[in-house]
Amino acid sequence: MSQSNAHTTPAGTEVPPSTDASKSRWTFLSNHAHVLIALYADPDLVLREVALKVGITERGVQRIVQDLEDEGYIRREKMGRKNHYQVITHQPLRHPLEAHRNIGDLLRLISR
Repeated sequence: MSQSNAHTTPAGTEVPPSTDASKSRWTFLSNHAHVLIALYADPDLVLREVALKVGITERGVQRIVQDLEDEGYIRREKMGRKNHYQVITHQPLRHPLEAHRNIGDLLRLISR
C-alpha cells in the first residue's frame, strides 16, 4: 500500500503535497532572459554580480552577453574600467510564438 503525502481539505478535496521551490531545476525564462533582465535593472552590474543573481558561472554570463551583443539585443559601452550595458528594447523576441512582441514588452512585464 503506497502512502500519499497529499492532504484533504475540510471540503473533502485532496490537495497535492507542496513542493520546495529551491529543488526545482527549471524556470519559465532562459538564462539569456535572466541576464537581460539583470542588466536592464542595473546596467552597471559587473558580470560576476550578474552570475550570482542568475545562478550560473561568470563564464556562462560572458557567453550570454556576447550572444546578446552579437544579435543586437544589448550594447556594451566601456566607462573607465567598467562596462555599462544598454538593452535595446525595440528588438523582437526570438521565438515565433513571441515574435509579435519585443524585449521591452517582456522587461515591462517582469520589472518591478
